[in-house]
Amino acid sequence: MAVHTLSLLSIAPSACCRNSIDYSPLAPLGLKLDNLSTSFVGQKLSVRPSSPRQYVLKQRSSTVATISFSLPTAKPERTSGKSPKWSARAIKSFGMGRLEAIKMKFPKTETQFLLLGIMVEGTSLAAKFLRENGITMAKVREETINLLGKSYKYCEVEEQPPLTPQAQKALDWAVDEKLKSGETGEITTSHLLLGVWSQKDSAGHKILATLGFDDEKAKQIAKFMNADIILSFKKGLS
Repeated sequence: MAVHTLSLLSIAPSACCRNSIDYSPLAPLGLKLDNLSTSFVGQKLSVRPSSPRQYVLKQRSSTVATISFSLPTAKPERTSGKSPKWSARAIKSFGMGRLEAIKMKFPKTETQFLLLGIMVEGTSLAAKFLRENGITMAKVREETINLLGKSYKYCEVEEQPPLTPQAQKALDWAVDEKLKSGETGEITTSHLLLGVWSQKDSAGHKILATLGFDDEKAKQIAKFMNADIILSFKKGLS
């Protein structure tokens, strides 16, 4: 099997964390490096630090690793590697959602930030469906403030704002639905969007409803829930 090389841009840690033993540019997104098997990066990749001074690795030589990006789960049995994998776009959407929580000075990653992450990533079928139905990033941000108010300007936010119980349930709902379908392939952003919609009392659900999303539109998304534009080294965009 071909081995693909992933080049990591050198990002020097700030002064407050330069004494840290390990530094990873993926840390702010809270992504795990275990058996990477999404369509975005393929099965294997070669991880080569571009500057040994900025990346302190346990093994300083070039390392070929099999890595897997997985999102948080409240069900420990799903960490065994047998669960379906999240798509590259879903993973990026999750990461963008956490960054939105930080940007808006919220201490936790709530369901509306999972929704915003899908919108910020922007290239998935779920994001395109939302835009076609008049649901935009600006409107979601505005409704977040209308519903929850502005966060305190000088509020300290963790580097990885923890998920609220409802946001975690949204992620686990997405995995459950994928398993129930019996379909092969990855968990997509459409699963993630419907996971947010499934949490009836959450801010994400309320914002979607305010902006015109309803059960009928959810059924439309469910029709292509197991499909998405494929990101692959071999197939490219399709």
